[in-house]
Amino acid sequence: MTQYLVAIHHPDDYDPFVAEDAAMDRDIDALNAEMQAAGATIFVGGLKPVASAKSLRAKANGEIVVTDGPYTEAKEHIGGFWVLEAANLDEALAWGRKAAIACRAPVEVRPFH
Repeated sequence: MTQYLVAIHHPDDYDPFVAEDAAMDRDIDALNAEMQAAGATIFVGGLKPVASAKSLRAKANGEIVVTDGPYTEAKEHIGGFWVLEAANLDEALAWGRKAAIACRAPVEVRPFH
């Protein structure tokens, strides 16, 4: 079976304390339970707001520069993710559809090498 990243995208100014309510928490918990019962879950993680990110870049001389903020300047960033095992892309997309509904956010599904 192939492993897939199912990533939730949030806008830059996403505030979970404002955007997430009890109904959303229940929907995500139910989805997590369904994924676990199906044996699909490898790892699940929610991320702190993008403002807490640190980016590291290697310079030509080998020095590593650490800066505050995300690696790319974008309007959306990954807010959380699942690593799932699925028989094929269609099965992974089915989980992605459920994640988009539960999280009320755009979702990206991508296979690992």
